[in-house]
Amino acid sequence: MSASRVGSTAHRVRVSAPAGVVYAVLAEGAKLPLYCSHSVHVECLESDGGHERLRMWSLVEGQVKSWSTWRHLDQVERRLEVRRTGPNAPQGSGCVLTIRARGPHETVLGLSYSPDHLPDKEWSPRVVDLGIRAQLAQLKSFAERWTRLDDLVLSFEDSIRVSGPAELAYDFLYRAGSWSDVVPGVARVALTEESPGVQLMTLDRLTEDGSHTAAAVRICFPHAGRIVYKHTTPFPLLASHTGEWSVVPDETGTTITSKQVVVLREEDIAAVLGRGADLADARRHVREMLGRDSMTLLNLARQHAESAVRQL
Repeated sequence: MSASRVGSTAHRVRVSAPAGVVYAVLAEGAKLPLYCSHSVHVECLESDGGHERLRMWSLVEGQVKSWSTWRHLDQVERRLEVRRTGPNAPQGSGCVLTIRARGPHETVLGLSYSPDHLPDKEWSPRVVDLGIRAQLAQLKSFAERWTRLDDLVLSFEDSIRVSGPAELAYDFLYRAGSWSDVVPGVARVALTEESPGVQLMTLDRLTEDGSHTAAAVRICFPHAGRIVYKHTTPFPLLASHTGEWSVVPDETGTTITSKQVVVLREEDIAAVLGRGADLADARRHVREMLGRDSMTLLNLARQHAESAVRQL
């Protein structure tokens, strides 16, 4: 894809971070949901280092859209060429991202694009332009915390063994709409599946301080035993929250694993944990809270699978 095809509309933003950092953030497509509010999930379908094909799920005016994206990554020139394909993407549309150093800690990020066809109202020029501006602003905010990202980004996992079939364990995780009947602290769950495997979930959770409502998008892959999700309204202290449930059978049983990645909202630490609390306290608090919640669900999934086997 040549640059001449994508020059009709251009945006530039100054980022207070080294050019290498900005390029590295952009190059890791799987991490896009961590800093882009509209991005739900990214799967790498193929890659040879310089070219890659990604499957992407994003929220477009309240609806989950999915398409394939081809990317050419030029690390030397710090340049990315992007082309989206699929029925839910602007047909033939693409963009070019350029990263130019303007000092050791100052970068100009440029984006130019040309939507060749806009097949439906969700992909109007206004929506495309607003989405790009929002994504650039969110990328800027994320990259400018580059000296703190190792402390702000927290990833962890919890696992449990199940003496029962993977299908039954997966069934419990998939039917999250019934969790309010069995999960302690969950007062209400509203779940809709707008298309096969794409779920929108709202959950009311009781806490020591009252209640909190969280919303999430879940993408289900039943044949692979996976459910990936992103919280669109994260819990307190979290700027973003993504995760994955995986159910893997073997010769002796099943392993269920909960993987989670969060970005902490440092400015909220004092309000949530009190004066004197620091980032280490926030990391410990979030790990314990989310780990406790995931272990509750893991144990309930195990109970669901093993009790069904005993009844049979």
